[in-house]
This record gives sequence, C-alpha cells and structure tokens, in this order.
Amino acid sequence: MAEEEEVILLDFWASMFGMRTRIALAEKGVKYDYREQDLWNKSSLLLQMNPVHKKIPVLIHNGKPRALAKFWADFIDEKVNVAARRIWATKGEEQEASKELIEILKTLESELGDKDYFGVETFGYVDIALIGFYSWFGVYDKYGNINIESECPKLIAWAKRCLQRESVAKALPESEKVTTFISERRKKLELD
Repeated sequence: MAEEEEVILLDFWASMFGMRTRIALAEKGVKYDYREQDLWNKSSLLLQMNPVHKKIPVLIHNGKPRALAKFWADFIDEKVNVAARRIWATKGEEQEASKELIEILKTLESELGDKDYFGVETFGYVDIALIGFYSWFGVYDKYGNINIESECPKLIAWAKRCLQRESVAKALPESEKVTTFISERRKKLELD
C-alpha cells in the first residue's frame, strides 16, 4: 500500500505568488491542506519552514518545504549572473569577479553532488535556470583568466549531460559564437 502523501500550503489569500501556487496545484490535481497565514503575526510553522525569508507561499510535502528549486534558481539569477557579467562587461574587476564566480559555481557543484541533475533523477527547473550560462563559460574563461572545466569538473559533466537533451542542444549557441560576439561587443564599448 502506497504511503499517504501530505501536502500543506502556507499562504495568504491576496498573494499573487500564492495564487500561482494554488493554480498550479489545481492544474496538477494535487490535494492539499490550505493554511491561511497572518503576515503580521507569522506562525511558528511558517518560521520553521522558511526561516531565512519568512515569506509565503510555502509548499510543504511530507514535512519538508518545497521551495528549494526556486531558491537555487534565484541564487543563479542573483549571484551567477551578476558575477559573470562583471567579468566581461567591466574593466578592472575581472579578477575579483572571477574568484567570486568560481566560488558560486563550486557552491552549485556541491549542491549537485553526485546527482545527474539538480532535480535529482530528472532534468528540471534549476537545470533550466543554469544551463544557459554554459554557453558563456568560454567568455568567462577568456576575460576572467580562469578555467571553469578544471575548477568545476562535475558542473561541466552535468552540462554535457544536459546537452544530450534535444531541447537544450537546440537552444544553446556554441560557446565560441558567444565569445566572438562578446569580443566584438567589448571593442565597441572600448573595454579591450
């Protein structure tokens, strides 16, 4: 007999982010226990399940919060993107930004661990959030004077697995093409 699945949604009725979650759960046919939250007097469950941000919505599946993929996608958007852009779009910050990018990529590599994908067994949201950066690794190597392949071999192996997927292979340009584009762009911006 299959174990009973428990899904709890901590939410506030007027939250547009909560509305998204409620729609997605309904579309997927997932039954859940809705628990309205007082945003000015946060429940101990909300504080326990989202101790860093203390925000709703929080989807709890069998006692574990399910916002982990969104956390990592936000991490990629906020950290990887900013550090990576500083490598090629500025002059004089490349070395500092390179060290920061490698540190960030090593954090992601640690999260990946020995899994094939960030979504454990399946290609998912975090993989989609990160894979586009792979086309830019040549740019970061050239202008940041780093070697991502030697620094983060598990991440490179992950990227190569992702490239075996038709959707990824069709969407990602060759790294050399991106590097040529950025080289031309830097000349126009007089960064070279």
